[in-house]
Amino acid sequence: MKTLNIIASAYRATVEEQDDTIVWLTHAMKGAGAGIDVLLRGNAVNYAVRGQNAAGLAFGGWQQTQPPRIEHDVAGLLAKGVVVHVLADDLQRRGLESTPLIDGVQPLRGDALAALLVGYDRVWHW
Repeated sequence: MKTLNIIASAYRATVEEQDDTIVWLTHAMKGAGAGIDVLLRGNAVNYAVRGQNAAGLAFGGWQQTQPPRIEHDVAGLLAKGVVVHVLADDLQRRGLESTPLIDGVQPLRGDALAALLVGYDRVWHW
């Protein structure tokens, strides 16, 4: 069975765990042999942007010593053979349409979304 993970919520648990839980879950499932791909939409389109750096994150006197490395995590999914799409309409809404994306991330226009979804047995939305 082929599954599409649609990730819309960005930076979920990245302060506590240093990894986005759904990106981590996708890595684990792919490692276990699952047929799984990703669509980044909503605020999670930021995950597709190249050159992210959360070093220096602090809250009051507390300093994040192990910041999330989302760009590395997404590139790792691609290296495992996970197809990663990003909703181009949401990139545009956030002023990121001309920002360099991680190599291999595939922009998808909103009007092509229905055609993408029919190619999957399961669609999970996070």
